[in-house]
Amino acid sequence: MCGIVGAVSTRNIVPILVQGLQRLEYRGYDSCGVAVHAASLGGGASGGLRRSRSTARVAELMEQVSAEMLEGGTGIAHTRWATHGAPAVHNAHPHFSHGTGADAGARAGRVALVHNGIIENHEELRAALQARGYAFASQTDTEVIAHLVDSLYDGDLFEAVKAAVGQLHGAYAIAVFHKDEPHRVIGARAGSPLILGVGSQHGENFLASDAMALAGVTDQIVYLEEGDVVDLQLGKYWIFDKSHKPVTRPVKTVQAHSGAAELGPYRHYMQKEIFEQPRAIADTLEGVEGIVPELFGDGAYRIFKDIDKVLILACGTSYYSGCTAKYWLESIAKIPTQVEVASEYRYRESVPDPKTLVVTITQSGETADTLAALRHAQALGMRHTLTICNVSTSAMVRECSLAYITRAGVEIGVASTKAFTTQLAGLFLLTLALAQSRGQLSEADEAAHLKAMRHLPVALAGVLALEPQIISWAEDFARMENALFLGRGLHYPIALEGALKLKEVTYIHAEAYPAGELKHGPLALVTSAMPVVTVAPNDTLLEKLKSNMQEVRARGGVLYVLADADTRIESSEGIHVIRMPEHYGALSPLLHVVPLQLLAYHTACARGTDVDKPRNLAKSVTVE
Repeated sequence: MCGIVGAVSTRNIVPILVQGLQRLEYRGYDSCGVAVHAASLGGGASGGLRRSRSTARVAELMEQVSAEMLEGGTGIAHTRWATHGAPAVHNAHPHFSHGTGADAGARAGRVALVHNGIIENHEELRAALQARGYAFASQTDTEVIAHLVDSLYDGDLFEAVKAAVGQLHGAYAIAVFHKDEPHRVIGARAGSPLILGVGSQHGENFLASDAMALAGVTDQIVYLEEGDVVDLQLGKYWIFDKSHKPVTRPVKTVQAHSGAAELGPYRHYMQKEIFEQPRAIADTLEGVEGIVPELFGDGAYRIFKDIDKVLILACGTSYYSGCTAKYWLESIAKIPTQVEVASEYRYRESVPDPKTLVVTITQSGETADTLAALRHAQALGMRHTLTICNVSTSAMVRECSLAYITRAGVEIGVASTKAFTTQLAGLFLLTLALAQSRGQLSEADEAAHLKAMRHLPVALAGVLALEPQIISWAEDFARMENALFLGRGLHYPIALEGALKLKEVTYIHAEAYPAGELKHGPLALVTSAMPVVTVAPNDTLLEKLKSNMQEVRARGGVLYVLADADTRIESSEGIHVIRMPEHYGALSPLLHVVPLQLLAYHTACARGTDVDKPRNLAKSVTVE
């Protein structure tokens, strides 16, 4: 983890490799590097492998590459999010093979390799390779693969890689080249995404972990399937499936525009993406004229008629969108709903029901735990599957029977914002479609819900206008080290999401609770140094929530309340109130989460953290 770019070409490929890394920076990373075959531009086989690696940003790597005059027509590049071994240059990718003893000079630096994923049996492989004389320069599981490929090499890199991946347990996407084959790169994937980019000039072909890396270079993309091994050479490529049989995968035209990554007038991508939410919601709802099962794909009507419960699988922010949807699905569609953290569900014993609709939620469509949880559910006989996803070409969309593609656009900031609200929009449409199929949605209710959804972009714009008031709150929060978030009912998951956003980008310890749970433990934490953020819509639980707020004030706690205009909650000593522009009923969570996003963002700015790339975090989590 986290980003891969590779290429073969008759021109110097280094600028394209580094540019590809820049386009993958949004995923988050601790180090970066690029390696080339020194002889690949001259046509001969002489010359060794060269590389540059850095624990700084890709911009610094670019300067380093230029100073070192690194050039080559064959190369690989990588951004690393540390799993095995600290973020340090010696652990950064690409990794080279290193021999010891009699073969040290002959074998050193023969293989260059980059890797996303985690190799679970790396320790036993490392021990076996050390016994054969291989020296390890890093603590990574990736270096094990480089040595393993080297140990199996007998004049054909493809055969060596094919044999090597057969010994790997875990998840991987790799790109590798060899000193003796200057115009060849081999790629392989299992459990981690990898794509092939088909070039149109210079005999070029590419590998990448994300089509975004190749924006402006090629739009001809082949999505490699689980277990595929691909052989890239000048002007040609071959793909072999997990049974080692040659296969043809479709070439798709994918417009991964790099322009989506421009900051424009905003200070950070997170701020830009918060303010893009009215447009993202409008785009996500574009074309929805009425509630019909076919919004989710062919066969949706039959599947919706055949299910009697829903199981939602997701991680992180997507999990909280699923928790919100549970309230909608049970109150509006009247269908029992269970929400599970994907990494827990896949490893526990559960009771499968073939009449369950398994719903996965993921921004990237490549989240490792969610994909594994989906496959686990399918293996248990639950064949009715649907995903809410932002990437139409992702593995999740390909593996689910049904899908609703949100149109959030590219999300660069690691802390998800517009992906979350567009997921909620997709989940609310799913709720209405299931309600209709179960006879729980009248024509009048359908019309009212659709009218409210169409008004969402305008309502969100009104909430964004509260930014100056949120900045004032952020000045207080910037001095704190702990915070508590409270919500009830439908807004408890929004409190959870608000706490997650604050801890992600400010490094303030923040927790969220159902407000009714205060007296069962969390109230012991409340002091004047523990700000308590309260989500207070004018719903049926408002009076209960007011009582919970009084419990906080009685203990000297300071409240920061997001209140609907008609809640009769006033600012006073120890109570800071921001009034929402309007009450929005069932769709209120989409509005109330936006001030919490702004609070996290402006608090992070005040504390001087790296807002878009918070420490230790990655955007696309493709490992367990």
